[in-house]
Amino acid sequence: MLSRRIMWIVWPAFLVACLLEALVFAMVDPHDLHWFGQPVALSRQGVYTVSFFVFWGISLLGSGLTTLLAMSPFEVNRCPLEADDRPDGCPKQGAC
Repeated sequence: MLSRRIMWIVWPAFLVACLLEALVFAMVDPHDLHWFGQPVALSRQGVYTVSFFVFWGISLLGSGLTTLLAMSPFEVNRCPLEADDRPDGCPKQGAC
């Protein structure tokens, strides 16, 4: 289940990063970019690469937050311990 949830986060974020990359650099030439008043010292391919990973990271945060907020109350409140490993008096004794 964890690998499926990770793919729910990573794959849409990858697609959004691809779309953002195409949209941004259809209108912006990497050689025209400046950082704190100085031209960016990277090649065009370097700017494309760095910006793709920045877009991907931002999209990962959005997808991860969406997945976190979509969790059911059962997933949030379930006890992480097996029934035999729970201490006596555990408030989630019968929760699993």
